Amino acid sequence: MSAALPTLQPLPLLPGARALAAALQRRELSCRELMQACLARIDRFNPQVNALVSLQPPDEMLRQADACDARLARGEPVGRLHGFPMAPKDFVATAGLPTTMGSPVFARQVTAHDAIMVERLRRAGALFVGRSNTPEFGLGSHTYNTVFGTTRNAWSPDHAAGGSSGGAAVALALHMLPVADGSDMMGSLRNPAAWNHVYGLRPSLGRVPTGPGPELFFQQLGCEGPMGRTPEDVAWLLSVQAGHDARSPLSLAGDGEAFAQPLDSELRGKRIAWLGDLGGHLPMDPGVMALCESALRHFDTLGCSVEPALPVFDFHALWNAWLGLRGFIVAGALRGLHADPATRALLKPEARWEIEQGERLSTTALHQAAVTRTQWHGVLLQLFERFDFLVLPAAQVFPLPVDVHWPREVGGRAMDTYHRWMEVTIGPSLAGLPAMAIPAGFSQADGTRGLPMGLQLIGRPGADLDVLRMAHGWHQAVPFANVQAPLLRQAH
Repeated sequence: MSAALPTLQPLPLLPGARALAAALQRRELSCRELMQACLARIDRFNPQVNALVSLQPPDEMLRQADACDARLARGEPVGRLHGFPMAPKDFVATAGLPTTMGSPVFARQVTAHDAIMVERLRRAGALFVGRSNTPEFGLGSHTYNTVFGTTRNAWSPDHAAGGSSGGAAVALALHMLPVADGSDMMGSLRNPAAWNHVYGLRPSLGRVPTGPGPELFFQQLGCEGPMGRTPEDVAWLLSVQAGHDARSPLSLAGDGEAFAQPLDSELRGKRIAWLGDLGGHLPMDPGVMALCESALRHFDTLGCSVEPALPVFDFHALWNAWLGLRGFIVAGALRGLHADPATRALLKPEARWEIEQGERLSTTALHQAAVTRTQWHGVLLQLFERFDFLVLPAAQVFPLPVDVHWPREVGGRAMDTYHRWMEVTIGPSLAGLPAMAIPAGFSQADGTRGLPMGLQLIGRPGADLDVLRMAHGWHQAVPFANVQAPLLRQAH
């Protein structure tokens, strides 16, 4: 086995997941060498960006990598992630590791069981080097908490990483990990991917089973999913995460095998609807719309047509439905902590606000929110009669200064909640559609120059594979696909 592959020198850039898995299984690269490469990057960059937390002892991780090599030497069958260093988001239960959810309430919690998704990662051979950082209870699109501190942007450590899968996105951008998992309710797989120039897919409702948990029927806004530096990497991880599980009653039938196949496909003639700022409903910071609209020309390169479109809907009613359903879910999960004065004092203000919103919700208002959500789904189905994909900006602002928890104003408009500035992400979440953050390039405006932005590529219900194929074509077409973060360039 070679200890000096051209792509795996000291502080190496990791190859794609499919090529990496093949190299490991052909024993052209050892699991120990891969682990050493990732640990070297973590040692080099993590102190600057704080993407990974609860890191495990390097000697233990090398021992586990050696055990993976021994299995390969014996010719045993192995999974698609065999020997891959990974760091499950500190929000999803992972046996034997802390699961703090970024909350001081659970700062010392070590979970005794794996979530279904983590079970699958472990069964596929992933080795858990630690956890990726998340905001408290995943609330907010800025990854900071009082347990581990703030995760900084891979492109500019003076700026926010996004959230709530901010640690995962930064670890990917700096090649600390080959692939990364995340979760998404209000853009948590999409916003940090856009802000760190990687890809994040919010899968279709039920594509990746959730659980085990106390409630698995009403909880339909949040989901788990894959992130990667390329769409092929995202698909490779999704091939492990996806598939029906009887313990998850809303999970889709089938398995993830289709996502392990090559993504090349004919894209000419596909019709793209550009939803923009929803007819002026969404405030945008200067430069966001111009950059996103400029990026749309790359669909032309693929032979696709792009046409402005606007769903005919009451977007104020849609926002109110979102507030009600989100508050209902958060309050259901956290009201016990809020009821106890001792733990309530440890909750961040945004968590307390969400719980209080949910507790004030009437059954009539909850039903109306569900009706509005159903109507929204129907309107999007009508739009998909004319278009193959819908496209929106992935965020309404460029990465925030790292010390700003959330913007009080966007595009000259006051924000009335801590998360109103991410309203652009709620449409796919409410409709249960697959939505992928794809890079749109970098700002050229003063004050935000060089900061990444992305687009949301949204597919029909269940069309995760189609979204991945279009994203794959996009990755091949855009000139900025393989641009590296400044920290990486400095390291070479």
